[in-house]
Amino acid sequence: MLTLVEKLLFLAAVAVSIYLSFVQFRRVYDVVRRGAGELPTRGEVAGRLWHAAGRWLTFGNMWKSRDGAGVFHALIAWGFVFYLLVNVGDVVQGFFAVRFLGAGSVGAAYRFAADIVTVGILIGMVYFLVRRFVVRERALGYSDNVMLVEKVKAGGIGRDSLLVGLFILLHVGFRLLGESFAIALERQVAGHGDAAQPFANGMSLLWGGLDAAVLTVGQHVGWWVALGLVLAFVPWFPRTKHLHLIMSGVNFLARPQRSSLGELPPLDFEDETIEEFGAARLEQLPWPHLVDAYACIMCNRCQDVCPAYVTGKELSPAALEVNKRYAINERAEAMAAGEETPPLLEYAISESAVWACTACGACVDICPVGNEPMFDIMHLRRYQALTENSFPGTLQQAYRGIERQGNPWNQSARERLAWAEGLAVPTVEDKPDADVLWWVGCAPSYDPRARETARAFAKVLNHAGVSFAVLGEMESCTGDAARRSGREDLFWGMAESNMEVLNEVAPRRIVTTCPHCLHSIGKEYHQYSGGGTPQWEVIHHTQLLSELVADRKLEYNVEQDGVVTFHDPCYLGRHNGIVDAPRTLLEAGNIALEEMPRHGQQSFCCGAGGAQFWKEEEPGERAVSAERYAEARATGADTVAVGCPFCLTMMSDAANAAQDGVEVKDVVELIAEGLDGSGQ
Repeated sequence: MLTLVEKLLFLAAVAVSIYLSFVQFRRVYDVVRRGAGELPTRGEVAGRLWHAAGRWLTFGNMWKSRDGAGVFHALIAWGFVFYLLVNVGDVVQGFFAVRFLGAGSVGAAYRFAADIVTVGILIGMVYFLVRRFVVRERALGYSDNVMLVEKVKAGGIGRDSLLVGLFILLHVGFRLLGESFAIALERQVAGHGDAAQPFANGMSLLWGGLDAAVLTVGQHVGWWVALGLVLAFVPWFPRTKHLHLIMSGVNFLARPQRSSLGELPPLDFEDETIEEFGAARLEQLPWPHLVDAYACIMCNRCQDVCPAYVTGKELSPAALEVNKRYAINERAEAMAAGEETPPLLEYAISESAVWACTACGACVDICPVGNEPMFDIMHLRRYQALTENSFPGTLQQAYRGIERQGNPWNQSARERLAWAEGLAVPTVEDKPDADVLWWVGCAPSYDPRARETARAFAKVLNHAGVSFAVLGEMESCTGDAARRSGREDLFWGMAESNMEVLNEVAPRRIVTTCPHCLHSIGKEYHQYSGGGTPQWEVIHHTQLLSELVADRKLEYNVEQDGVVTFHDPCYLGRHNGIVDAPRTLLEAGNIALEEMPRHGQQSFCCGAGGAQFWKEEEPGERAVSAERYAEARATGADTVAVGCPFCLTMMSDAANAAQDGVEVKDVVELIAEGLDGSGQ
């Protein structure tokens, strides 16, 4: 127990720490509130609380990669959660002559847990310090072409990590040391140690030759260093990356309910008070995206899975969040006071990096603390395209086609059904009571290669006796490419026009071979439907076909001699969670599937998303499609199966460039080849 003087000194130190901590945490709050948007209501927070708590305690998506690092991180993170109780217990024992939670079984269980957790934290921290400063793992760094703020370039992350690492080692280490002195003192008085603390008890044997006075001093020093470091660290805590321990929980609470991982927020074009659309500066980002910067753990998992970064582009979603964090720390007082910050393009991310994003959502999906750098980039694109009228020139033709012809190929609407020549493909005028409306999409309507997929799907539908119809000339582009490249105005126009048509036709179900059409119509059009949800179900063609297989309305046998691998489109697997249906279809056709290392919801992008299909790829070491094709080829595959017209083109181009005889086909093309009848 502390002396009276020690108690008074500690209480004074607590008061100072609380005051300084309040100032720092209040500044964090003021900075976050500079962001756009309103805070969630109490009801919204309450509704998300249990889900957020679960993700916080289980570290979100941390277990999707780097299992080893995840285990050591868990030792530290769970340990620090438990240490909230440990520190309270140590304060109680310092002020009162009691054993925290008693000397019985409950107290023994607590002391055992504290002892094990203490050693776990020390082991985990040593692992991470060795990993960063001895092994110098490349995954924790950045490519030379990635934009970084000066403090990061000068080694700021390393210094911050070292300081926090030393704090943890000293805090936990001195706590263990103090306990060992207390047990040695207890052994001298009571004749036994504390079996409930195996590590501290073992260490206490080292002090067997010391007298009681020395042991008492050692116990007090351990107590003071352990808890004194906490009092000193807490005010500094908001400026360290370890604020993620708190802000990750805020992140999980802040995220709104979305229909899918990649559902972008709408813009209000009817609000005449808005002078600038999108975001160019920190304070123009939605406030949860400022929380992102504080929540970032700087683990770089997001850049590990980023197609642009992996292929040598200037984009690193991790660097974007790190740059935001350091910029906020540098300008925190000015931001809190309402001052304008410099444009993000000057220090946080390069213009080339902004346009290199494929909007695949991999960075959002993998982040263990709920960060969403992809959305930052979409807000930046909106500002560039809508406010600055600045975007890659190669996108202009696609924009012009969407505006004038209703499709990015800039071809006449009268050609939308040219692909169906010679096939039984009724329009809604021919069959208004069809069970299924087939949203063909622009690629299958105009792209020569994708037309083959459309013809194959029509044959399969007719073979299975499905009652379907198409819109024909009434169909227009869904606007996905426009939205992902910042032209929300074009997307808005397409959404309203298409919803008028769909509301008039009132389909029972909508099926599409394009995951981008599926995502736009099924997951985003509700934003521009007057607040309501459209009364239609949108499914992928592999889902419909798998239903037909299950109902025994579709049987086929694909004669495929070689290996087949399936490439999961980002907007099918990751954005919408559809991964089983295409595999079910391949299996039903007796096709042996060889999976790529990155598959399912962790699939790697083909490079077409985010409007990349319509522009020149940003400079890098290699094309994204080449990276993905190499992975597919490494399986030994003779055929790469896909479920998206854009993936079909990208992978076909990569296969043609490789000239190694690999075929790229949509799943439905394989099915059509395996039908007993013609399906004409």
